[in-house]
Amino acid sequence: MWTTGVSALWRSEYRRAVRSAFDTVPFYRERWALDGRTQPTLVPGRTGTRDGAVTPDDAARAMVDLVPLAGGAARPDPVRGLGSVLPHARPLRRDTLVVVADPEMTLPPADLGGRMRGCVLDPEALLTDEPAMTELTNALLRKDSVVAVGPDKGLAALDSALRADLPQRLDRVPHRTLAELDGGPYGLIHDPQLGYLGAFHRCGRWHLDWRRVYVRSTRAGLAVTLLRQESPRMVDVLVAGGVAGKVASCPRHGTPVVLT
Repeated sequence: MWTTGVSALWRSEYRRAVRSAFDTVPFYRERWALDGRTQPTLVPGRTGTRDGAVTPDDAARAMVDLVPLAGGAARPDPVRGLGSVLPHARPLRRDTLVVVADPEMTLPPADLGGRMRGCVLDPEALLTDEPAMTELTNALLRKDSVVAVGPDKGLAALDSALRADLPQRLDRVPHRTLAELDGGPYGLIHDPQLGYLGAFHRCGRWHLDWRRVYVRSTRAGLAVTLLRQESPRMVDVLVAGGVAGKVASCPRHGTPVVLT
């Protein structure tokens, strides 16, 4: 069952995000005024071809128009949210080094807590990236806490590039798109435009980062809204082009989980 407070707060935050996007973001103002949307419907009688949801390609082409009239960033942040979801996937020490092993990412995470550090590495270039390899190797030689996050291929390449005689290995946490969710036992939900959306919890379910992420079912698939990102404003984006699924309540925690 939904926790009443969670359900009410989550939907209220989503409706606020939709209303704000309609009032202040040119892309949504034009699209929803002409084509419409649902949940909520802003223009009576107009419900949209995809219930108002936006494809990733449309969002990418219109990125400048996803900036509110007051201004803001015009680039997506693919590592957004990592600091919020990673502790649910792995216990972390306050001084953990978090390595994002994904060649598609260029900037380190900015939302890690405590004294944690973050960096981004291209696993396939590690052998020629002496400073990065030295930093990572030294951390493992000191037996520091090191957690690597990324796609399976990137994590495997990173692990194989490390010296075999190191006193400890990396803790690895794979990230998955909504179209790739499996049975765990651990992992993160990721989208290249939207960042990190949730994590696999100990209860055995894929939990959404519900304070920052809203997901709803549309005729075209699951649509994601970033509740706290001011710019670019990402509202009702069809992750992976549209993934069939639904949002349910975790019977143990009473917070939103995604089922695909």
